[in-house]
Amino acid sequence: MPGRPAILFVCMGNICRSPLAEAAFRAAAMRHGLDVIVESAGTGDWHAGEPPDRRAQEVARRHGLDITGYRARMVTVEDFRIFSHIVALDHTNLAHLRARRPADATARLSLLLDHVPGRQGQGVADPYFGHVKDFDTTWTDVSAGAEALARLLASAAR
Repeated sequence: MPGRPAILFVCMGNICRSPLAEAAFRAAAMRHGLDVIVESAGTGDWHAGEPPDRRAQEVARRHGLDITGYRARMVTVEDFRIFSHIVALDHTNLAHLRARRPADATARLSLLLDHVPGRQGQGVADPYFGHVKDFDTTWTDVSAGAEALARLLASAAR
């Protein structure tokens, strides 16, 4: 794929799953020596401008990552042209992205877990209405997806 890969991770409100996926992918990209652009966004604007959920911040912090500076934003039409990959965290958000995708979009759409062997077609459960342990489960899933996607992009860059 020509040019620098640009990855956008998308969940509903951009305060739980997608910021964790962004952080996990940033770390994986660094481990793999990838030069990429990475962001996250939501399909809804309920939390625009807000930092990630405190439980997401805590999980990231326990894994040595600081997401306190992240701010929620909503997916824009321009994102479909700017990013090479738009990665949804579940089927509902993937359906929203497909519905909003402009005719001239260049971004490839996928589910995060599509990149993990044996997990294709699975979504990452939303921990928002759960407890800290649910955020740990989310971290496990987004980390696996981020690592698999980073490996894929590193292979394509060789």
